[in-house]
Amino acid sequence: MRTFNPIRDKTIFLAVSFILWFSHFIYVPILSPYMESIGGKYTFIGIVLGSYGLMQLLFRLPIGISSDMLKVRKPFLIFGMMVSALSCLIFSVTDHLLWVLIARCLAGIAAATWVVFTVLYSSYFSDREIHRAMSMISFIVVFAQLLGMGLSGYIVDRWGWHAPFWFGAGIAVIGVFLSFFVFEPKEGIDRKPIQLKDLTTVVKDPLLLKASTLSILAHSIIFSTMFGFIPAYALHIGFSTNDLILVILSFMIPHAIATLYMGNLLVPSMGKWGTLGISYLLAAVFTFAVPFIHLRSLFYVAQIVNGFSLGIIFPLLLGMSIETIPHAKRATAMGAYQAIYAIGIFAGPFIAGILNAHLGLAAGFYFAAAIGGVAVIFISLWRRKNAFNPALENGMDV
Repeated sequence: MRTFNPIRDKTIFLAVSFILWFSHFIYVPILSPYMESIGGKYTFIGIVLGSYGLMQLLFRLPIGISSDMLKVRKPFLIFGMMVSALSCLIFSVTDHLLWVLIARCLAGIAAATWVVFTVLYSSYFSDREIHRAMSMISFIVVFAQLLGMGLSGYIVDRWGWHAPFWFGAGIAVIGVFLSFFVFEPKEGIDRKPIQLKDLTTVVKDPLLLKASTLSILAHSIIFSTMFGFIPAYALHIGFSTNDLILVILSFMIPHAIATLYMGNLLVPSMGKWGTLGISYLLAAVFTFAVPFIHLRSLFYVAQIVNGFSLGIIFPLLLGMSIETIPHAKRATAMGAYQAIYAIGIFAGPFIAGILNAHLGLAAGFYFAAAIGGVAVIFISLWRRKNAFNPALENGMDV
């Protein structure tokens, strides 16, 4: 059995992680307009978009628990890459709407293996290095999303609707090959992603429940808008498929910057709840404004603000989800948190699709804005309850 080489093995793992998410997101911006072009109605489009989250909701915990029981991670990682490649391949070779749904469901199953990815990567590090490890792998995810979504519109404009799926399938096959060379240390097996016996006690933690609730709402917003119907709306108001590059970049670059830096800058001065409240409010206002925007410059501004706001929200909620959890149970809490917020990945675009089908494309954006408003109300109520404890309001143990 080969020994661990930090540079080689971390590089291989990060490359596989990048490929997993790149192969998923290279077609996300064009998925809803593509389905519309082959006859899909908004209700069906919402079902397809929502199926990605539903599969994660159904499979994330079973995959994590099975990984614990079998005491292995790498086979699940290889499985995730294989399913991702199969998903892209099915997209590539058919225009049938039922197969489109099946392909997106497979992508959701592949994404559900991510909980095993994060735990295996953490086994490469000591306990005191875990947060640095998670920051690096989170950056890889955002970078893969940014690059994949940024290239999507250009690829379609140059080679047609099916080209992003072929690109995704090709790079996913490379990921399958590389995944066989991922190193799994035997001493890392004890670092479990999900403990079934701890699950019922962990999910009752008040802060975890609040963070999970807000994360459901945030994922509903982003999967109803940028990862859902924003590209279709952009094409409806005169953008070309090639123009989608700028639409994506205007959202993803501020999103990445906020993810990496702004939480640490804003939280010390505004507190967790204050930062969340303003971020959700901005997301709600600018999402509500989308149907009224017909100028390209203003459309870009709306995406910049939404990308920035949601980029603050996600890492902040991620930290809050494990803030009050004992270290020994934090992986369990993380697995539960990831499974719970998948509700938003499913419900957001599913409901938005139904509303769009019956009330027009603007209805989904009003729905997403209303979700942001609900989040602001929750935050105001919870912030008031925590007002007596300034340390709880401003401190973050992440």
